[in-house]
Amino acid sequence: MNQQNPIPVSVLTGFLGSGKTTLLNRLLKDPELRDTAVIINEFGDVGIDHLLVEQSSDGVIELSDGCLCCTVRGELVDTLADLIDRLQTGRLKSLERVVIETTGLADPAPVLHAIMGHPVLMQNFRLDGVIVAVDAVNGDSTLDHHEEAVKQVAVADRIVLTKTDLIDPASKDFAHFTARLMRINPGAPQISSHDEDAIVAQLFDCGLYDPATKTADVARWLRDEAYAHRHDHAHDVNRHDARIRAFTLVEDKSIDPGALEMFIDLLRSSQGDQLLRMKGIVKLSDNPQRPVVVHGVQSIFHPPARLAQWPDDDHRSRLVVITRDLDQDYVTRLFAAFTGNPQIDTPDRDAVENNPLSIPGFKP
Repeated sequence: MNQQNPIPVSVLTGFLGSGKTTLLNRLLKDPELRDTAVIINEFGDVGIDHLLVEQSSDGVIELSDGCLCCTVRGELVDTLADLIDRLQTGRLKSLERVVIETTGLADPAPVLHAIMGHPVLMQNFRLDGVIVAVDAVNGDSTLDHHEEAVKQVAVADRIVLTKTDLIDPASKDFAHFTARLMRINPGAPQISSHDEDAIVAQLFDCGLYDPATKTADVARWLRDEAYAHRHDHAHDVNRHDARIRAFTLVEDKSIDPGALEMFIDLLRSSQGDQLLRMKGIVKLSDNPQRPVVVHGVQSIFHPPARLAQWPDDDHRSRLVVITRDLDQDYVTRLFAAFTGNPQIDTPDRDAVENNPLSIPGFKP
């Protein structure tokens, strides 16, 4: 197995009744998803989701369209490790992609942690993106009553609107709903599940690298312009999504590598549960011409990766941040302290590092 080209893993999530399984069956019929392993992450002792996915009695099987489907026979890490073993021993001839379907009640973060936080899995797999299915008919009510549904939308890279054939796309209610989704996660494109021609192309290959050119496409990956141009409106404090904040941190000058490490370590150690997602590109002072890519989910971060060069003319550091119950001003002020832009009544980097009362372990 070529570890220089790790297999992309997509996480398909969505609340109960959102149409995840229907969407999955549609996707598996697409020739572009040949040799795709599907892992059903079920809830409870007796799972039924896997019964709704076309399969045979074997754990890993070939469907009529040539796709592969595997149902969970143990922990997620064990299942992914078994796929690696099957490839290395020749029992599995080809594996181009893995799709993990979570239960409707699931927080997708532990699934992401299983991939991002395991050293062996990270050599063989890479997180491509999170796809969330959202019911266009009942989605507004679901977001009102279920915090899990809001978090699923907040961490997603792509939002799939299902059951759009049952609503009037020109109605004010639908416009309100899609605007609400955009407030929760401005950077995630909203795609109709009835877009027959382009749905696979739009849902997959969400990662940093353009699959066609194999070069970094930061603008597509970050979509930071969506965060920069969003406008906050008054939220109903009784709604779960009033707790979600999505914003971008921008810095023109180079950042000291130790300062970046300290900023991330302090933020994830003290606010990990509230830090839903962070991804970005950073200009470091030790090599400003080769930016570093950072990507984290709550307290788990990929090891920073250097790009060979800047992919475009925008050489600013940009960090896209999505938080829950964490004030944007706190993150902004903390970032400013470590990038040499402290504000009034805010400690600078030296105060944090050299203060005898500072948190142990945060000295580079």
